[in-house]
Amino acid sequence: MIGKRTDGTIFDSSFERGDPIEFELGTGQVIKGWDQGLLGMCVGEKCKLKIPSKLGYGDQGSPPTIPGGATLIFNTELVAVNDKGSDGGDTNNNSEL
Repeated sequence: MIGKRTDGTIFDSSFERGDPIEFELGTGQVIKGWDQGLLGMCVGEKCKLKIPSKLGYGDQGSPPTIPGGATLIFNTELVAVNDKGSDGGDTNNNSEL
């Protein structure tokens, strides 16, 4: 994942860190724009998301790198889907970007 502001400034990159971001989709662990925009992706698929402020960090932003009201651009690639079973046999989909 590479996260940029609309002026092109990169504020985060899991590619540069060499460490994918792991999260459970649809549980609020990430911004709403990711929960909505990444739904239905397949392993190996790449996606560019343009996320408005209301689905990102809102009016408060995430200082110092993301100002309030910022529209964000994310270049993503789904590298894995991990199923973690519970005692009842249900699985949760955990995604890595």
